[in-house]
Amino acid sequence: MTTTLYVGNLPWNTTAEELGEFFSEYGEVESSRIITDRETGRSRGFGFIEVGEPDAARMAEELNGKDFGGRPLTVNEAKPKQM
Repeated sequence: MTTTLYVGNLPWNTTAEELGEFFSEYGEVESSRIITDRETGRSRGFGFIEVGEPDAARMAEELNGKDFGGRPLTVNEAKPKQM
């Protein structure tokens, strides 16, 4: 089972691969993605990481506020998309 973590306050030039590599130092990463603007293709400054459920709470606690590319990350469990 996996849990999705929201990751905010990312540097604009962050790639999904860089984000996944950074998080993989703290636990198993299933996937990572950066959210981009539909019109420009530019990063919106946040993304999502899917991690194994046992690692999720610990990773969110350890990485929230951690420096990444000169910016403090905002990390918490993602809420389901509202329809």
